[in-house]
Amino acid sequence: MRGAVIHAPGDVRFQTLDDPKILRPTDAIIRTAVTCVCGSDLWPYRGAEPIGKPSPIGHEYVGFVEEVGSDVTSVRPGQFVVGSFATSDNTCANCRNGFQSNCLHREFMSTCQADYVRIPNAQGTLVATDEVPDEELWPGLLAVSDVMGTGWWAAEAAEVRPGSTAVVVGDGAVGLCAVIAAKESGAERIIAMSRHEPRQNLAREFGATDVIAERGAEGVARIKELTGGIGADSVLECVGTGEAMAQALHSARPGGSVGFVGVPHGVAIDGQELFFSHVGLRGGPAPVRRYLPDLIELVLSGRIDPGKVFDLTLPLEQVAEGYRAMDERRAIKALLRP
Repeated sequence: MRGAVIHAPGDVRFQTLDDPKILRPTDAIIRTAVTCVCGSDLWPYRGAEPIGKPSPIGHEYVGFVEEVGSDVTSVRPGQFVVGSFATSDNTCANCRNGFQSNCLHREFMSTCQADYVRIPNAQGTLVATDEVPDEELWPGLLAVSDVMGTGWWAAEAAEVRPGSTAVVVGDGAVGLCAVIAAKESGAERIIAMSRHEPRQNLAREFGATDVIAERGAEGVARIKELTGGIGADSVLECVGTGEAMAQALHSARPGGSVGFVGVPHGVAIDGQELFFSHVGLRGGPAPVRRYLPDLIELVLSGRIDPGKVFDLTLPLEQVAEGYRAMDERRAIKALLRP
């Protein structure tokens, strides 16, 4: 088969790879329908995470089941399935508590920018649709496998409530999906922090009532100005940098909550400052599997369309251009078609 391999910062190649095989009775093999480049893939691409040896890359996927291991009965060959970037058995104590992304048998997906993918823990990870969805819905379902599910977790972790004011820090695909999640959670006011016009426009389309271009202390001051000097009820941090986290924590009101879902890089939190702020903080890898059935239905019914975050579509063989376009902010998110 063919797939993307990252060799070094800035060096993603499209190569011939060994076909995946069933290694455990809990595995499945899927043929990729569409896949994509994620903002978190840019961390190693930009040299912010070690690469070591050349490695396949990618963790978002939807596709058709080709083969299943002997223990897999929840899906069967031929079905169209959506999964999570973090696999789970969906039966351990952590899964039963709703945190499948911390499953005791968790494996993070890392080979999905390819023609075929092996899915560990397939029984608890994959969710099949009743029938093969129209191709126009595939991008939205692909978004559900990570960025929409992660945006949903950001809203839940930040305790967005009906009638509340929510701030979204970050205008990448996760941040834009977090705007959708905040709206679906009933936020009355949604303030998106973005300085890029195409992303500002999409944020408004998704439900943002206000857009702030300022960052750092100036951005916090604008939030306070819009909230009567108090701050927001909920802040959804969707970047992962120290600046973004500081902006999020300082934008929340006393008693408010911050949900952080950007993979932290260079983030340090002052315990004493947090203590006296009365701001709640919760985050981590999104338990996407918990949300899959509901989010799939929201996409299939047309209620939400997170697939709009894909503003660049390329054949899989041009995956390197997808990375370049996102790194240079020429694209929000690159969709790849095998």
